Parts: sequence; structure tokens; C-alpha cells
Amino acid sequence: MMTRTGQEVRLEDYKPTDFEIETVDLTFRLDASRTVVTSRIALRRRSGGDAPLVLDGDELTFVDLKIDGRTADSGRFDASPSRLEIRDLPATEFFTLEIVTEVAPAENTKLMGLYRSNGVYCTQCEAEGFRRITYFLDRPDVLATYTTRIEAPKKDAPLLLSNGNPKESGALGEGWHYAVWQDPHPKPSYLFALVAGDLAVVRDDFTTASGKPVKLEIYVEHGKEDRAAYAMDALKRAMTWDEERFGREYDLSVFMIVAVSDFNMGAMENKGLNIFNDKYVLADADTATDTDYANIEAIIAHEYFHNWTGNRITCRDWFQLCLKEGLTVYRDHEFSADMRSRPVKRIAEVRLLKAHQFPEDSGPLAHPVRPVRYSEINNFYTATVYEKGSEVVRMLATILGAEDFKRGLDLYFTRHDGDAATIEDFLACFEDANGTDLSQFSVWYHQAGTPVLSIASRFDASAKKLTVDIEQSVPPTPGEDGKKQMHIPLRFGLFDPDGKEIAAHSVAGIDVSGDVMHVRERSHCVVFEDIGARPSLSLNRSFSAPINIRYEQSSSDLAHLARFETDPYSRWQALSELAMRELIAATGAIRDGQSVGCGDALIDSLLSTANDDALEPALRGQAISLPGEADIAREIGTGIDPDAIFAARKSVIDGIASRGRETFEGIIENIMPGGRYSPDADNAGRRALYLAGLGYLTHVALPPDALLPIIRSADNMTIMSGVLGILVHRFPGSAGAETALAEFELRFRDNPLVIDKWLMIQATIPGPDTLERVMRLMGTRHFSIENPNRVRALIGSFAAGNPTGFNLPDGAAYEFLAEQIIDLDQRNPQVAARILTAMRSWKSLEPVRQEKARAALATIAQQSSLSPDVRDITDRTLGQ
Repeated sequence: MMTRTGQEVRLEDYKPTDFEIETVDLTFRLDASRTVVTSRIALRRRSGGDAPLVLDGDELTFVDLKIDGRTADSGRFDASPSRLEIRDLPATEFFTLEIVTEVAPAENTKLMGLYRSNGVYCTQCEAEGFRRITYFLDRPDVLATYTTRIEAPKKDAPLLLSNGNPKESGALGEGWHYAVWQDPHPKPSYLFALVAGDLAVVRDDFTTASGKPVKLEIYVEHGKEDRAAYAMDALKRAMTWDEERFGREYDLSVFMIVAVSDFNMGAMENKGLNIFNDKYVLADADTATDTDYANIEAIIAHEYFHNWTGNRITCRDWFQLCLKEGLTVYRDHEFSADMRSRPVKRIAEVRLLKAHQFPEDSGPLAHPVRPVRYSEINNFYTATVYEKGSEVVRMLATILGAEDFKRGLDLYFTRHDGDAATIEDFLACFEDANGTDLSQFSVWYHQAGTPVLSIASRFDASAKKLTVDIEQSVPPTPGEDGKKQMHIPLRFGLFDPDGKEIAAHSVAGIDVSGDVMHVRERSHCVVFEDIGARPSLSLNRSFSAPINIRYEQSSSDLAHLARFETDPYSRWQALSELAMRELIAATGAIRDGQSVGCGDALIDSLLSTANDDALEPALRGQAISLPGEADIAREIGTGIDPDAIFAARKSVIDGIASRGRETFEGIIENIMPGGRYSPDADNAGRRALYLAGLGYLTHVALPPDALLPIIRSADNMTIMSGVLGILVHRFPGSAGAETALAEFELRFRDNPLVIDKWLMIQATIPGPDTLERVMRLMGTRHFSIENPNRVRALIGSFAAGNPTGFNLPDGAAYEFLAEQIIDLDQRNPQVAARILTAMRSWKSLEPVRQEKARAALATIAQQSSLSPDVRDITDRTLGQ
């Protein structure tokens, strides 16, 4: 099931390997330019036959092969950098292979396999990185126990870590030393990990619910130990929460986290030895924002939760990726909701889903939560697999109810512990535990696209009936024209003219459980009886399903819900929908050369919410933040003119700011927390509301010179970088903005993670001048094309987060991105492919920009030496 050549892999072709591996013993003789890896594996043929053993490789240097301790005759095998084929092997009994390979960690800019990051040896093996270390059956259904011996000069690498429990260590001759680690739990090769180097450690202890002691260790660069304190606290809270919520205890004597500065992903859940991008470990008030703290908490938890949903139970094949990722995202979302504000967390989840997954579902890169084919598995670590996968699990919990959902999940943990499982295995546990049929629900895993519910309602006052017509459809996606009907759990609420919620005692035409309507058919005619007065209808409360709703609801109804809805998410959604209507209308007016206004319903509802002290500050901050330019473009759908959207949004903000000046002045005067900085949810929410109010005031009252003192006097990064962003984006090129940027750079020039914020703020400055700024920043000491964080902060933010600056009518920014992708592809194909996904919605642009975007994509496609990663994204984005 190789993908390195870009060949298509299909789920229907899956079959178990001809050979099974029982144990793996690895020895690493570390050297930056020539590391020698000796792999001793015990294996046997599953059944009779004489098929050869074919092991995966990727850019390996073959050195030696022994079979059962004897040097293999050259006629029995063929070795190349990408493959080792061995013939004439025993029929069924166990035998051993000893394979020696060489790799060059210092030259490995792909950051897959074994590489060096700031002098530290590090591995990344998911999805297919282990084959860059040694020849192996590198697929997730091959489970074995691992023993790892690491040898290195003690001066260069006093720290030698791998998976599992420490077994022994000692000195070798000539200043070398060694350590041996043993992992008692069978695991796939993608979970193998090794770290060696000179790092500081932060230690703590944890005692499991059953009384087992666990050593906790977080390794960081020297001098950064204090910035790992929050990560350690988050880890301990996650361990406790997983025991209490899901009954999952940790199963080794030590749990380790290592923070490295060069990493393709956010983090990796290797068994017992998690490796993290250091941006998701290091934090203090001077360098990390509230968002950074929340992300650290969530990602620490996510990787720890993988110990059960991903490690103890892994995926049978990479098509089942959502089995571990979607489920674990659901778990980390629930953890964050319990640690912080559940309504605010839910709003953030939906905003993320709509910003990233909805465009994926409606564009050329659309694929099911469980795809059935791929050319490059690295390109399927997507919002669909993660975020939509989480939403599918959430829907399952909604449909079953808390008790039945827990019963099914407990059976899953019991039945499949130690297995490489499938989505069918997962769903069967809920069916068997509860005696239910989930065959229609399973379509969520197998069908791409965002379902649409078209709604119409009518009220008969004399009959006291509300009739609601529901029509279900799923738009076509690449390779899927005929769509099946889905089981959609639709939460609903009815609110009378006085704002009181009406209990729906009698509902006909659809199955209802509690406040959930179960939409299963193409159409439903739903009748609510005994309704005394025309109600306002609230649909998809708490975002019970990842769908689009087309409902011509009146502005007065939306304003009513924005005031009286008792579900905080739905209250926010009503206000957001009011705003979206104004923004779309304003965009059309701008394009038609007409004047732009802002309706009273939106302004009144927004200011009412802003002034509602009964709501938590974070929720108020979310509520008064208008949909972004990308959100507006997504709702418009076709013929997108980013400049018109930007101008329209500014005009609407001007109108709100003018009417709401007194409200926003009151917010910034009274809402800020006092005392020492704390990243807790309440204080973070206050700062978020403060920044939202301050942003509005810059449209009516605050000039650039008024913002500079706020930045200089700020005692935390949230306010410092937040106000810097407001200043630079609202007044680009002004003396105040340039002074603030220069002072920020001078203060934090030796802190790469903070400089990433500085780069991102500049990369997202609206307007045509930003391309030149980005190109200039690439030539500074702060940018490295070989560091993924720098590339994402500057080039990635520019392409994905700057609609006006990137979508220039002359296509210059598209040409720039094409040049960077071609260059980056030779260094790090994974990062190049992910940044290229910023072009996924090019067909929704107006014709002039659309043609320029197509030409840039064609330039990339014409390259003869593209990696499978970038070739796959390019071809699918172009529709080839």
C-alpha cells in the first residue's frame, strides 16, 4: 500500500500482510551525517505460500541483511532506496531478519523519519516516516513490541529517549553512552519515537485512580523550563479528566513530552513519548496569548488522549484515520469545554469548522470523513477528518444520549484494546451495546459534502399549528454525484412573542426525542400542535449537526432569538446570521456602486448583547465580532470580489461603531481584569471583549497615536499583540503602525515564537502593498524557508488569511505563491502541500482573478519533479 510514488491507493484493495511481525529490536548509532540503524525483527508468514517479503523504504541507504543470523546471499534479495524484497523465506515458522541501513539526519529537511532540530535528534513517523529509518512493513495494522537501544556521544546527546519504560543505560568507550527502552504494548511503526540531545527537563508526578505512580517529564531547550509549567498543569488535568470522564488510566511508568522547534505538525502522540512543536508547549504572560494558552491546553490533552484512542486502539489502515483523530478531537473538545466555557468553546469550534472544513467540503479537495482512495496520505490530515470527524462523533452522542453513548464507547475500549480497528468496528460497538441500527448514520463517514436543509414554515393561528417543511439535499462533490439521505439530528426550540421557550408537546411528521428532530428522509412535513401564538423557530441549536440551513427567517425573528434564545450558541448564531445578511447586502451594493447602510435590527441586537452583563464576557466578545471576509465569501459562493467584501465589511463596522461608541467606550473602560495576568477563561474572555470593543472604536474615535501607548504599557502578550494587530491592520503604513512594529521586533527579536506573531500580523495586512512587505520579510533574519513555523506564519498566513492582499487582480500574489511552493516542495513537501490548499476556492473568484489563479496552479502543475504531496493537491485543485 505504497503512496510515495503517488499511485492511487484504494480501500477496496485492502488485505492483511502476508507476514506478521512479533518483535522489533532497534539499535541507533547516532551521527548527524551518518546514523547507522540496525533493525532485528522476528516475523513469520501468516499462511503457506512462497510470496516474497516486500518491505517499504524511502531514501534509505542499504548496508547489510542477515536472515536467521547469516548474511543473506545477494540472489535472495533486491534492495533499493524505496524497497527491500526478500525471497525464499520459511513457510510458517518464526525467523529473524537483521537489516542495517544508513540515514543522514542533518540533511533531512522533510522532517519525516529521523532528523535534527537545533542539534536535537528527533523522529516523526506518522504517517509513513518509519520507512525513512529502516525497511519495514510500514502500515498501521502491523503491531509489534519494540525494544530500542540508542548510542551517541554523551557530550552531544546526554539525553537518550524512546517509547515505553527505561530498561538500562550506561557508558561506552570514547565518550559514548547508551540507553535501552522497552515498550510492552504492541504498536504500529508510525508510533515509534526517538529523541536524543541536550535538553532541560521539567518533572512532576501523577498517581492514577488505581494508585499507580507515573513520572511526568517535559523536555525543552535550556532556559525555557519556566515556560513549560502550564503544559505540565494541562497534562495533569487531562490525565485526571480522562479517568473521570472515560475511565481511561495511563499504562506506563513514565509519560514524556519533548518540545522541538522544527516540526511539520502540531504534535505527535508516539506511545509514552509525545513530540511537540514548541509553540504548543512554551508559554508565559510575556510571550503567549490567551489563545496560545488555550491551544496548549487542548493539544496537550489531545495527544495524551490518543494513548487510548489511537495507540491502545489504532487504525487498521490509513483510510480509518478519522477513527483516531475525529474521536480524539471530540474528546479534547469536551475536555476544553469542561475546563473553560462550554458555549464559547462551541462557538469557536463551529467557527473553525465553517472557516476550514465547509470550504473543503464544497471545493475540489472534498472527501468523505473516511475516504476510499488517496494518492498521498499526508494530504488527508484535513479538517474533514479531524473537525468533521469530531462532529460525527458528537452527533452519535446526541442521537444515542449520554448513557447509551458511554455504554457503546466502553464496549469499544474493551473489545478492541490492542487492535487495529475500522469505522465499522467502532459503530458496531454502539449498535451491539444498545441494540440499535446505525446503518443510515454511517453515511456521515462515507459521503462527502455538507448537507443542506431547506426550511419553510407557516403558522395557522386558528388551528394553533406551526407547520415546518424540511427538504434534505447534499450538493455533488468530486466523484460523488448521487447522494444518499442522511440521518441528521436537528435540535430545535420554539420561542413565543414574549421570549419564553415553548415546550413542544405534540409533534407529527418526524421522529422526535426530547428537543431533537431526526431528519432521515428527503422531505418531512412537521406539524407542531397546540401553539398559542406564532413562535420564532430556532434550528440546529448548539450546532447539533454540521449542515447548512436555508431558511428565509425574518430579521425580526432573528433579532428575537438574539435576545431571548436560552442556548448561548444559538443566540450567537442568530446575531451572526443577522450580520451576515447585512454584510452580503452591503457587498452587493458596493459592487453595484450604491451607498451602504446598516440596518437597525443588527445594530440594536448587537449593542443589546454587548451591554448584557448577564452574559460572560467571552460570549459577548464573540457575539459582537462580525463574520470575517472569508465567511462572507463562503456564503456568497461565486463571483467573489474580495475588495468589495472588505469595503462592505468596513462600512457595516463604521455604522455599528458610530451608533455604539458609548457602549464600546464603556467596555474598554470597565471590562479589563485587574491584578496579575491569568490565562483562565474569565480573564481571557474579558481581554477578548476589550479587544473587540477597541477595534470598533478605531473606526470612530481612536487614532493610531492613541493605540501605541496601550501596546507599550501592556503587561501581557494578548493585549500587546492584539492591539498591535488592530493598529497595523486599521492604519497600515502609518507612522504609529511602523513604530509599533519596530519596537515589537526589537523587544522580541530573539524569541522565534513571538516573532511568528509579528510575521503573521504583517502578512495579513489588508491591501495591495502586503505582497511587497512579505517578500521583504523573507529576506530578514527572522525567516527561514526550512522552518515550518516561519513558513506558516508568513507565507501561509498571507495566502490563507489575507483575502485582499493575496487575491490581487493582477495575479502577482498567485505567481509569488507558485514560486514558493515549487521551491518549498524540494525541501519539505508536506508543508508545501498544506500551504497550497489555500488555493482550494479559486473557482469561486470573479473571472479575472479566477484566470490568474488557474494560471499559477498550472505553473506548479507543469513542474516535472513535483513530490506526490504537491502533485496530488495541485491536480485535485485544478480538477484534473
